[in-house]
Amino acid sequence: MATFLGPNAVPNGIQRLPIHSSEPHAMSVPVNPSPGADSIDHGVTEAPYERRFSPYDFNGGTTLAIAGKDFAVVAGDTRMSTGYEILSRKVSKLHPLTDHCVLASAGCKTDVDQLRSVLDIKSEVYRHNHQKDMKVTSVAQMLGNTLYMRRFFPYYAFNVLAGVDAEGKGAVYSYDAIGSFERTPFSASGSGQSFVIPLLDNVITHKNRNDPKREMGAEEIVEIVKDVFVTAGERDIYTGDSVDIMVITKDGIQKQSFGLKAD
Repeated sequence: MATFLGPNAVPNGIQRLPIHSSEPHAMSVPVNPSPGADSIDHGVTEAPYERRFSPYDFNGGTTLAIAGKDFAVVAGDTRMSTGYEILSRKVSKLHPLTDHCVLASAGCKTDVDQLRSVLDIKSEVYRHNHQKDMKVTSVAQMLGNTLYMRRFFPYYAFNVLAGVDAEGKGAVYSYDAIGSFERTPFSASGSGQSFVIPLLDNVITHKNRNDPKREMGAEEIVEIVKDVFVTAGERDIYTGDSVDIMVITKDGIQKQSFGLKAD
């Protein structure tokens, strides 16, 4: 409990009020400093200072993935920012883990790179031990476990995993920061997520619509993805420059790029 006492004089003539009665020295704040006196406490009175450091930085960007009948489409823009500064226009947010599985990550670039390295090592160990690549369902569980292991100091990475499962069907997994995940028809993450999700709700999962839902092919989904990123780039300053798009099928991964606005 703080006890406020009467004003105490100090050698420079500034009247100060003690903060706590138990302090052995004059830990105090200025009260009515005399004209011309330096009112900034430079530490000579031992007053407490608060200094903060954050190990995280949000580098922006948007990712999404859409599952099809026998394919999956995953995409991410290439802009890396901090605050109002663009650090790079050519940083991919997509990372293939196997020939049929791609990780898309937005968040803190350093944490994303570290997470990718850990997953690559685990995938390589599995490949050496079993002489085959991990299936997308196994990769999904591995990613969830890896994120959960760091739950007390999480990777600042927001992930979407896309691939083709053992039955040849498109698979998309959505994650939170500490490894909880679910298989969904589509998912999105990053700074433009709030603009992307409502649009995909309407176009992909056909919510709040009365017209018949039809099956869409990979080419049509890719065109929708381009329109989605153009829309997100108009509203989100952290999304732009270009978008990397990967189409995953049982035959492998096909990659293409599409230009976005650069301002």
